Amino acid sequence: MTTAANPSMNPIPTPVAIVGAGPAGAAASLFLSKAGIHHYLIDKETFPRDKICGDGCSGKTTYVLRQANPGFLDEIFADESRFLPSYGVRFVAPNGRPMNIPFYAQRQQGQRPPGFTSKRLELDHFLFSKLDTTYATILQGCTVQQLERNEDGFRIVGKQKNGSAVQLQCTLLIGADGDKGITRKRLLQHNQVAKAEWIGLRGYYTGVQGMHTENFIELHFLKEVLPGYFWIFPLPNGEANVGIGLDAAVARRKKINLREVMLQTIAEHPLIRERFAQAQASDKIYGWGLPVGKGAATVSGDHFMITGDAASLIDSFTGEGIGNALYSGMVAAEAAAKALEAKRADAAFLQQHYDKELFRRIGDELRISHSMQQLVRFPWLFNLVVNKAAKSPTLQQTLTSMFADLDIRAQLRKPSFYWKMLMNK
Repeated sequence: MTTAANPSMNPIPTPVAIVGAGPAGAAASLFLSKAGIHHYLIDKETFPRDKICGDGCSGKTTYVLRQANPGFLDEIFADESRFLPSYGVRFVAPNGRPMNIPFYAQRQQGQRPPGFTSKRLELDHFLFSKLDTTYATILQGCTVQQLERNEDGFRIVGKQKNGSAVQLQCTLLIGADGDKGITRKRLLQHNQVAKAEWIGLRGYYTGVQGMHTENFIELHFLKEVLPGYFWIFPLPNGEANVGIGLDAAVARRKKINLREVMLQTIAEHPLIRERFAQAQASDKIYGWGLPVGKGAATVSGDHFMITGDAASLIDSFTGEGIGNALYSGMVAAEAAAKALEAKRADAAFLQQHYDKELFRRIGDELRISHSMQQLVRFPWLFNLVVNKAAKSPTLQQTLTSMFADLDIRAQLRKPSFYWKMLMNK
């Protein structure tokens, strides 16, 4: 699907250029094509390629894919060799007590799961394979070296792996190349951070025992890494994504070696070691930074919009980034269509139609999740919630509903919620 670049040094004009072909960039391309808008999509890698991630895909992921093409989900849920359906999440409190939260309060027979797990190698290649080359000109193995703003938009200078140069002139630029990519560095200088706010490690294992029969993802809030957590996400073919994530500032202050803690947890933790007694690592352990979001932010400007990890959209409580990346790509494409129709690409217009619309949908969720993550710093509070939930069907119902209802989730930020639990109200 690679299209050769024009060898001429005159910039190739295009209405929209997308830098990065991961979930955010792929979603932007899919929805631009759906709107009949020609564009270029540039990525420094050649697909299929791996991406370090937790590999969990929530209902937000399935929603965006359904909007793009309902047939995508038909394919995904028909192929459990690459995509494993998941029906819930298991939280394990610092005291070791588990709490299972199904994504559906009352699941109907034959109802599709709201989410799934899939290796990013598989998911990203699936999305890439669905790009519509009728409207998308795709440049794989092309590294963007320069971004030059001008009165007509941006001049993009890239270099392909074969050494040939490519130049584009776009009216709108969509940055989807991650938090270390050139678009964030050059265009969101005020939003840069010297070091990632969160850090994570990921390894793949086979033979992990004790998985939930409906493939619940697991978040273990261990005392050693609060406010972070250890996770086990079931994957197709008997594999599991196993990892650990922690606030980088906490790791530095406490001098925590996250790799040592992860391996020690697997080998020695009384509630985990038996599950790994017959397990084997099927890959190396890799680390990466997690650009978490805290709520609304400025992620656009004159002639550009920033999406996905480049815009720091990872949920700090669940660690989810894929769904928000897809969401942002979809909204960016919708904003681009409006901008081209109105012949406006100024900052005020894009902030109205991209930033405001994006954070209207996910801003409260990011803000609430950030507050919830702060509460996890108090182990007794988390233990209280789990202990009470184990005895209260009503509270279990409330916690299940919080995944779909932000108003209910917001209750977890209020002291009165915990007071009522203490008083058994």
